[in-house]
Amino acid sequence: MDLAIFDLDNTLLNGDSDYLWGRFLAAEGVVDGEFYERENQRFYDEYKAGTLNILEFLHFSLQPLADNDTEKMLTLRQKFMESNIAPIILPKARKLLKKHRDQGHTLLIITATNTFVTQPIAEALGIENLIGTDPEFKNDRYTGKASGTPSFREGKVTRLNDWLEKNGYNLASSWFYSDSHNDLPLLEMVTHPVAVDADDTLLQHAAAKGWKSISLRDWK
Repeated sequence: MDLAIFDLDNTLLNGDSDYLWGRFLAAEGVVDGEFYERENQRFYDEYKAGTLNILEFLHFSLQPLADNDTEKMLTLRQKFMESNIAPIILPKARKLLKKHRDQGHTLLIITATNTFVTQPIAEALGIENLIGTDPEFKNDRYTGKASGTPSFREGKVTRLNDWLEKNGYNLASSWFYSDSHNDLPLLEMVTHPVAVDADDTLLQHAAAKGWKSISLRDWK
């Protein structure tokens, strides 16, 4: 069975939903604006540099879910989708998804961003299968902790292998599209790795390996 796997942030989206969610919460006054903006930027810079401590970041990014009423956060998420996410869904990304869908491929998004943020994005893209970092939910509230293995770097490999076993798939005919060198562990596993508007490290690696490199941004 053919499997087309997609990173989300800066791949199908012209931006990073995790980073934008943090900025949105600061702008809405849900979190301490100055502190949150500063830390949010620090973590994003560390992610791009390949030095992010994912557990430290998740402690930071999931805490607002625990500190606020869930219904309030769901309402804010809908506003975030309309104001911040809808404008950055790339038209060429939709065409790429359609190309794979028309060929009968199974589509899957795998992202380090938590599923509270990414579930409605996957739905907007028409993709039923989503692997993201799962926020822990107990007694009708988010706890501010992650549940299970975060889907980041090697964690994406772990989470994907679990998904493959559970759903009866394999990587014998598989694609993975990503912009980030953080995804090299998973890119090395698929039969068709594709660098999408890649960072310099991934671009160099893709060139050395002879991997396909594409852009989904109209202005490139």
